[in-house]
Order: sequence, then C-alpha cells, then structure tokens
Amino acid sequence: MNGIFKEKVAVVTGASRGIGRGIALELAEAGVDIAIIYRTEEDKAGEVASLISKMGRKVIAIKCDVSDDDDVVRMHDAVMKKFGKVNFLINNAGIHQHLKSWELGEEDWHRVMDVNVTGTFLVTKAFTPHMIEKKSGRIVNISSCVAFTGTDHEVHYAASKGAVFSLTKSLALELAQYGINVNAIAPGYIETDMVVFDGVHDRGTVLKTIPQHRLGQPIDIGRAVRFLCSEDSNYITGQVIHVNGGLIMY
Repeated sequence: MNGIFKEKVAVVTGASRGIGRGIALELAEAGVDIAIIYRTEEDKAGEVASLISKMGRKVIAIKCDVSDDDDVVRMHDAVMKKFGKVNFLINNAGIHQHLKSWELGEEDWHRVMDVNVTGTFLVTKAFTPHMIEKKSGRIVNISSCVAFTGTDHEVHYAASKGAVFSLTKSLALELAQYGINVNAIAPGYIETDMVVFDGVHDRGTVLKTIPQHRLGQPIDIGRAVRFLCSEDSNYITGQVIHVNGGLIMY
C-alpha cells in the first residue's frame, strides 16, 4: 500500500465491470477507499466490493443512473454519509452501440449522450463543491481514442467521447485555481465485454493495427488513473493520456 493514498476516498462510476472494475481494484490496491457506482449489475458490483473489502479498504456499492440528476444527488449524499469526503472522482460510466449513423434513432442518440456526457457533468457537478471547499481533488474522465479518430460504426459514441474531452479541458480551466486537477484518459482496444469483433473488425485485423500487437487490459487503465491521482501528476491538468498500445500517436 502506498502511503500517499492512505485515508483517501475515490468515487468510480461504472465500476461493476470492465474498465471501471479495473480502476476500482487498482486504486484499492494502492490504499484508497472506494465508492463503487453501478446502474444495473448489482451482483458484479457486490463481487468487486467483496474483493476491495478483503484488501482491508472501506467500500460501498451504490446503484445510480448517472444521467438522472436526482439519482446523482442521492448517490452523492450516500457517499458523503459513508466517507465524509472524496479525494478522487473517476467518471467512467459509459454506454455504446454498434450502429451506423442511418440506423440510429433519436432515442439511441440521446441515451448515449445522456450517460456519457450529461452523466459525467452531473456527477462532477455534485462533487466539485466539496473539492472546492477543501481546495484539492483529482477528477479523471474516461474518454476514448475514437474521440480523436472517429469511428465507422458508432458516431454517437465518438461524438460523446469528444465532448467528454472538451468538458475535461473546460473543467480544468475552471478548477485549477482551487487545487483541483482534471484530466482524461483515452483508452484504445481494452479487453472487456464492450469490445465486439465482427467480420469487418475481427480480432486479428485489429491486432495488426496496434504496434504492441495486443489488446489492453483494464489494469492498464487503472494504472494510468492511479498515476493521475498520485502526487507524481501534480503539474498535469487539462490533458488526455492515450492508453492504446501505440494505436494513436501524436
């Protein structure tokens, strides 16, 4: 356990599986107490909570639809009642659909935007007053490499993740004066159930596009989040870290 993380608290949205699970476990391993935020998969959230508890960390699992302002306020109050503070906020909750633009209905568009963009905004809005009062905090938003490259099969997802990065930059400008760093991570192909291979984007073809010739793992994102929450990143804000095995280079 790293001493700099002792008695710190992190809120991780979308933490019942995939990247969020990896982030929650990595921060807990470092010594951070965790609020697991999930929307539907209570059993999986409970499994993550059990693993964190066995590490000796304090943990709570809270069901919340991040796109619903009332639900976010309720979740915020439950976190503050349990821990009394939040040091790190990780906005990871997100959804996507593999649909072409002409296949999207208005409801599809709004649901992805509501969770990925509005959800990130609402959760941040709920916790920043506490961070401003304490004049410290770290916010890490999970964007995506497709925010920078575009995608040929889910334009609404790419657009939402581009908005997340723009939101990150604006929040960084607003909150720097209060000692709060805001950054984003743009994952590439991470081996979770959100990565779907098909006849056009099969596994072998995808691996050929990645210089490291492997898919990323949730722990790869978790380690990047851990760095952005550590004192080693004190002078970094308003940035995006690309974690993609060399898939995108600027």
